[in-house]
Amino acid sequence: MPTPTQSSAPCPCQSGAGYDACCGRLHRGKAEAATAEELMRSRYSAFAVGDRTYLLKTWSSETRPRGLELDPGQEWTGLEILRVAKGGAEDRVGTVEFRARFRTGGIEHQQQEVSTFVREDGRWVYREALSLR
Repeated sequence: MPTPTQSSAPCPCQSGAGYDACCGRLHRGKAEAATAEELMRSRYSAFAVGDRTYLLKTWSSETRPRGLELDPGQEWTGLEILRVAKGGAEDRVGTVEFRARFRTGGIEHQQQEVSTFVREDGRWVYREALSLR
């Protein structure tokens, strides 16, 4: 999936909305994710567009690494949400199972995870993931 270069480009999270109206507004700090799924989608998009700052900002203070290096040769090519449990407006914890596809060196890969999201200071953050593949 190409990196969005204009406001009308499709969002990498494959929501069907344009990048600016979808994850781009979260990346720019114009809004906060309302649900765990929305945060998960925005984090996938942040990987796709190389937004390391957003990834670290939306990582739980309990599990956040000191730094994060992204592979510039990795091209994120698709996202499929498989299951969502909790993570809504009234919840404190939510999980999202997803499958992300990416290409490195011309070779296709996929990663399937169950990620846990929690609220810190009233906003959703990523805590940890159980990798299934």
